[in-house]
Amino acid sequence: MPSLKQLLPTTFQFAYQFPVRITDINYGGHVGNDKLLVYAHEARLQFLQHYGYTEMELDNTSLMLTKASIEIRNELFFGDQLSVAVQAMHFTSKGFDLLYKIEKAAAQPMLAAIVLTTMICYDYKNKKVTSLPERTRQRLSV
Repeated sequence: MPSLKQLLPTTFQFAYQFPVRITDINYGGHVGNDKLLVYAHEARLQFLQHYGYTEMELDNTSLMLTKASIEIRNELFFGDQLSVAVQAMHFTSKGFDLLYKIEKAAAQPMLAAIVLTTMICYDYKNKKVTSLPERTRQRLSV
């Protein structure tokens, strides 16, 4: 499988910052890989909110995460300040990917992980995949 690092753009649409909490630490003494998905989820919610959306309201449709990939580059520890940058990409008729660059925020930022999630448009009431609204595609493909 090719490295997710190859997908990293030079600039990102959005970035969200927060600290590593004590509850994020696993038995190895560092942030667990499951928490990296939690960080991506939080950044995704903030990213969508930045554009006036939520996962449940995206131009008359909703979003469902159907695939996630994580590539860990460096350990993270309690108290580290993080920056999670988000970029929408790979648009299709039914959804798009979100790429997340998780860095330890410092004078010299350190890449900690890269996460890629595939999001599809979904009608939860009727339990079916829907089309990606053109307005959403235009707004998120900045």
